Amino acid sequence: MDIQLSVFVKTMRKEHGLTQEDLAAKAGVGLRFVRELEQGKQTLRMDKVNQVLGLFGHEVGAVPIGNGK
Repeated sequence: MDIQLSVFVKTMRKEHGLTQEDLAAKAGVGLRFVRELEQGKQTLRMDKVNQVLGLFGHEVGAVPIGNGK
């Protein structure tokens, strides 16, 4: 399954009943960072992305490209 990071974070946040403010506080990142992450900003700090993903049991990893497209 190919899902964008921004969509994944927003979906997981909503599934866990969190506001953006709640997620920022729990992950130890700023509200602006959460908003930019969910909006798909192209340049984000990986350590902060992993702080957010860690709340949902995930982390950034290498994935193969060229999925037949």
